[in-house]
Amino acid sequence: MAKPTGFLEYSRQDPSKRSVEERIRDYKEIEKPLTREELETQAARCMDCGIPSCHNYGCPVKNLIPDWNDMVYRQQWQKALRLLESTNNLPEVTGRICPAPCEASCTLSINQKPVTIRHIELQIVERGWAEGWIKPQVPPKKTGKKVAVVGSGPAGLSAAQQLARAGHDVVLYEKSDRIGGLLRYGIPDFKLDKAILDRRMAQMQAEGVTFENKVNVGVDVKAADLQKQFAAVVIAAGAGEARDLKIPGREMKGIHFALELLGQQNKLVAGDKLPEAELINAKGKHVVVIGGGDTGADCIGTSRRHGAASITQIELLCAPPSERTANNPWPTWPVIMRTSSSHDEGCERMWSIGTKQFIGENGRVKSLKAVKLDWSTGNACKEIEGSEFELKADLVFLAMGFVHVEHGPLVKDLNMKLDPRGNIVVDSGFMTSTPGVFAAGDAEMGASLVVRAIYRGRKAAEGVNAYLKSK
Repeated sequence: MAKPTGFLEYSRQDPSKRSVEERIRDYKEIEKPLTREELETQAARCMDCGIPSCHNYGCPVKNLIPDWNDMVYRQQWQKALRLLESTNNLPEVTGRICPAPCEASCTLSINQKPVTIRHIELQIVERGWAEGWIKPQVPPKKTGKKVAVVGSGPAGLSAAQQLARAGHDVVLYEKSDRIGGLLRYGIPDFKLDKAILDRRMAQMQAEGVTFENKVNVGVDVKAADLQKQFAAVVIAAGAGEARDLKIPGREMKGIHFALELLGQQNKLVAGDKLPEAELINAKGKHVVVIGGGDTGADCIGTSRRHGAASITQIELLCAPPSERTANNPWPTWPVIMRTSSSHDEGCERMWSIGTKQFIGENGRVKSLKAVKLDWSTGNACKEIEGSEFELKADLVFLAMGFVHVEHGPLVKDLNMKLDPRGNIVVDSGFMTSTPGVFAAGDAEMGASLVVRAIYRGRKAAEGVNAYLKSK
């Protein structure tokens, strides 16, 4: 364990951020790392708590958190890295964007601030890259089996890497022009620099993964042909069906799904040249973001960097409390008010708001009609009589989450069973109802956290290995 009295001697220290005035002028990452000495002090706060809920309850990928905290405190960084790599294929990603449920379930968080687990994780892997400790893990021998992975988000990347390290010949298909899925085109560069992904891609290629981008499996490559060419197939296509808001005026210009903005901006940051007529630009406009989650916050940060005249985020649900309530005890995830770095950059947040209609001129949105909601009766809400109001809206971004995997040719032609919510049904080995076809991540569990997708990608790879051995 780390220093037995560390949690009594040291306070939590979070990494600082670049000033708002500086960071809204570019798309560079905003967080500044702690020094190595500061980090070792933070690791010393890890307690000998007996039952580490951070690891066995809070972390979906089952990171060995107390173990690598101890190694960091003892300055045994290479061992810490080995422990981290044993459970997580993308710690440089989770160390940047994971909401850290591990910290919420840290024993210290019962009555103090938790250990800075997420940042320690990030610094372990970043030192590993800087020191050259992270190298391709090439399998000693090949199995001769070919496996296709469809989708290059966190589940697909993790599954592909695990399968390649097991000795299989892996081909990873992605319909976009670059590998990375939502990590590439759904998360702004100010949260996740895309060079981080490129670095990991190079390692995977050296391990034997073949990347095939600009391939829409089910259209460009038929599902039947995929089954003939490969011994197993893993569907990791994500939950790409965005939740829509079908109200009067939805067809007007200026109303976009969140990923239309975020994906386009990431392309521009990468240096792509896009047609002027297709560009979504919030400069000088009144922006309304519908949806109070992380994707909505990413739209806020992007719109602020464009130079929006105003930004308003509206949420259907009521505002959460500032602290845990009695029915939301430790170590469960605290449903509390959270303020992201994008909120700090400037926006108005409105809660318990229902959107009724989009209003526009000449086919372009200009405002929206909304109403205040009463949630006092419990899980059902009712509109408050006489509370209707109108909100300026030159641009509207729908950030209300995703419902399920896209039910396109791939899903239909493979004839996989779906659950009532539209997700692909899998068994305990992550095989679908179609023999030899597996599914992982948001495609089979619905939209969730990156860290859960990584874990389920790894578990699907285990299922594929067991299946191929049985054959």
